[in-house]
Amino acid sequence: VLFRLITFGLNAFILRFLSKEIIGIVNVRVPLGLFWSLFLGWVWSQILEVPDPNVVPSYGVGVAAFGLSAVVELLGEPFWVLAQTHMLVRLKVIAESLSIILKCILTAVLVVWLPHWGLYIFSLAQLLYTTVLVFCYAIHFMKLTNSQESTKKSLPISRMTDFLPHITLDGTFVNWKEAKLTWSFFQQSFLKQILTEGERYVMTFLNVLNFGDQGVYDIVNNLGSLVARLVFQPIEESFYIFFAKVLERGKSVKLQKQEDVAMAATVLESLLKLVLLIGLTITVFGYSYSQLALDIYGGSMLSTGSGPVLLRCYCLYVLLLAVNGVTECFTFASMSEKEVDRYNFIMLALSFTFLLSSYFLTEWQGSVGFIFANCFNMGIRIAQSIRYIYRYYRESPHRPLAGLLPSPFLIVVYVLSGVVTGISEVFLCCERGWLARLLHIIVGALCLGATLVTVFFTETKLIFFIRTQFLPKYTQKKT
Repeated sequence: VLFRLITFGLNAFILRFLSKEIIGIVNVRVPLGLFWSLFLGWVWSQILEVPDPNVVPSYGVGVAAFGLSAVVELLGEPFWVLAQTHMLVRLKVIAESLSIILKCILTAVLVVWLPHWGLYIFSLAQLLYTTVLVFCYAIHFMKLTNSQESTKKSLPISRMTDFLPHITLDGTFVNWKEAKLTWSFFQQSFLKQILTEGERYVMTFLNVLNFGDQGVYDIVNNLGSLVARLVFQPIEESFYIFFAKVLERGKSVKLQKQEDVAMAATVLESLLKLVLLIGLTITVFGYSYSQLALDIYGGSMLSTGSGPVLLRCYCLYVLLLAVNGVTECFTFASMSEKEVDRYNFIMLALSFTFLLSSYFLTEWQGSVGFIFANCFNMGIRIAQSIRYIYRYYRESPHRPLAGLLPSPFLIVVYVLSGVVTGISEVFLCCERGWLARLLHIIVGALCLGATLVTVFFTETKLIFFIRTQFLPKYTQKKT
């Protein structure tokens, strides 16, 4: 939460300063991050509830370490923005994968060998993660700027100092046209951050849950969001760039190249179908296997309390999260500046509604209320995006929203799979030994296999899209 409060919206701010012309350098990004890190660190340590030092020692050191890691990561934000803009996907994958792997290895080693270090372990791991991430990006661009490849890629920088904010040749520090657009994206980033992780701010500032319930919620949230982070987020980021390059922002369908409009519609329809089926699979099978997953992961401490109910509800939230990611991906890539500003007002009202619903639903239903509030939030956002997409393609023959309608036969298979696995959970899970659990897993595997076979034969258009977009080597060998 501390890192998010420091860094949201700064990507758009950094993007405004990427240019070749430099007279003087005014580095404001890191000082701003350092100021907010110190201020919010003081808030966390002095104003908000602090855990018992006998139970959670070194809490202040942990807050300081995470604030420092946020400042370190700000050093790498310009590199990340440039890599995203020029679609340097390989760099991003290597940098983030290496950082996460080293972080996990260090955490595991210290937990096993030095468990009494407590928060020191996670603080050191977070600092290692941010340091390695920044170094990977810095080393890559250092080599790139010293080679001829930077000219071929048409990079807007020629040396490492160009990454820093600067005053342009005409003597102006702020381009007001760009500043206005930057402010729109900053508002959008801020509101989207509230809508995405607003429950964490409610949980942190209003103390609606004790630390034990917060721990269970965080475990379930981390487990449930694995698919979103590993599958949905890369898809959303990659195809946002695709839609932004194919479509001209702010222009109607009739004023654009019809080949590009058709291509964007086909890709959007296939993406919607893909994430919808992944989300439905997680929702249907996650309902019957949440208790077993938590029992294997954390034992009876997680599988006998509120954990299974939280994870089951979270599976439904993953479905909404998947659809919302793709619909907003297209929406934000094709909206004009005025439409972005108009959408920001809607998000502002939605933010207040979401925060209020999070508080009251949590007071009523406990930690499950957070997930209900998130589902409500996602449902409204999906409705807004679907409305925009429908109006966008209304004057064309393309109907990409058809991707949200799976075949009737496939829906029947999903329903039967949910019923069969639900009955299997009642009779085989989870207090009847490992043999019964194994049988429960086999039942789920058979139902999942039947579902995938049905997808293969009923969603032929989607299968072709997966082969061409995600399995290019397979397509080349076949041809």
